[in-house]
Amino acid sequence: MATIKDVAKMAGVSTTTVSHVINKTRFVAAETEKLVLQAIQELNYSPSAVARSLKVNTTKSIGMIVTSSEAPYFAEIIHAVEEHCYRQSYSLFLCNTQNNVEKIKNHLEMLIKKRVDGILVMCAEYTQDSLDLLANFTSLPMVVMDWGPNNEHTDIIQDHSFEGGYIATKHLIEQGHSKIGIIAGELTKTTAKTRYEGFIKAMTEANLPINPDWVMEGFFEPEDGYECMNKILAQPQLPTAVFCCNDVMALGAISAIGEKGLAVPEDISIIGYDNIHASRFYSPPLTTIHQSKSRLGARAVTLLFERINEKSEQREIIEMHPELVIRKSVKSLL
Repeated sequence: MATIKDVAKMAGVSTTTVSHVINKTRFVAAETEKLVLQAIQELNYSPSAVARSLKVNTTKSIGMIVTSSEAPYFAEIIHAVEEHCYRQSYSLFLCNTQNNVEKIKNHLEMLIKKRVDGILVMCAEYTQDSLDLLANFTSLPMVVMDWGPNNEHTDIIQDHSFEGGYIATKHLIEQGHSKIGIIAGELTKTTAKTRYEGFIKAMTEANLPINPDWVMEGFFEPEDGYECMNKILAQPQLPTAVFCCNDVMALGAISAIGEKGLAVPEDISIIGYDNIHASRFYSPPLTTIHQSKSRLGARAVTLLFERINEKSEQREIIEMHPELVIRKSVKSLL
């Protein structure tokens, strides 16, 4: 295996000059640089990433801590982050935590040992223990994104969930629906609660009654959409439409409706939330509320790069405005 000394010998320069060419740490004359690059190519020389990182004090890698990479919404954000890292010649270490404080601590310690240049933390919502832990890790540039309440230790994702819940419900009302149910997320969580409150506002504004038998609470998983929809279908009276507070719960709900011999949207209309990539391929294609995962992922990692380069220390608010995407899962009763 070729060494930096072999490259220097072939190019007729010093090892320091080779290092400057590789790391772009000092101007090198074009002709000299050409000789070095030719020698590197001919010898198939690959510099040690570890040695290089020690010399230039960067590993060109970042860590990303998420609740779960399995959830389609987070998976699409992770994809955007990874794509942005790739374009900047950075590697990404991905860590799943399931919001377990001990896991978060272990992952942080591991990433520090790996000498990553910075850490991106993106969980749906944090416990106080998690926030306290993150606040104590100050040795690395970090971006902590939070969908939850304002916290002095985190950047804020302002996703306007209240507005999104309102838009989704109002669309059903505008299509002539007055008997509307909701399959919400865990209402102790900010995102789920604000989407539910948007539903309440739209129903109240239209002077429509809210049937408590059609109000269900799940955990943003397809199984929850399936089980909650079955509970609604067991009621003596059925809604004509159901707002599912994320797309994967909508998938479960559609499955439950089909198993009962009913159809979407002919018998019950369904609207989702998030506009995950797969939602356009549901049967029928899902009407939903769009949030730009790619823009969020790109902005988060750009902010981290700014902190790595010491260009930004201020807490950031990233705003995402929900938009209605109309497909085939909502029937007009007008």
